[in-house]
Amino acid sequence: MQRVGIKVLKNRLSEYVRAAAAGETVLVTDRGQVVAELVSPRMRADASPAERLLGDLLRQGLLAPAKVPPKARLPRRKPVASIEGVLRELEGDRAER
Repeated sequence: MQRVGIKVLKNRLSEYVRAAAAGETVLVTDRGQVVAELVSPRMRADASPAERLLGDLLRQGLLAPAKVPPKARLPRRKPVASIEGVLRELEGDRAER
């Protein structure tokens, strides 16, 4: 758990937000008194088991959020082998049995 004054928080906000996203609690102080906490988001009550698991992994720092926006178009990947080639190889393997 870290403690940070408002002025320092303002100057280094991204650093403390990253720490909170990684699961650490950051206490924000004003003249020595805690006035706020930065924490990673909590799960909704109606979250599915998969969402809960992903949230836990994210908070533990074992999982990182995607860096690509959800609606971004990803580049097409070139296939390693054609489907015809794979099927031919499979048939050849079956014929050897």
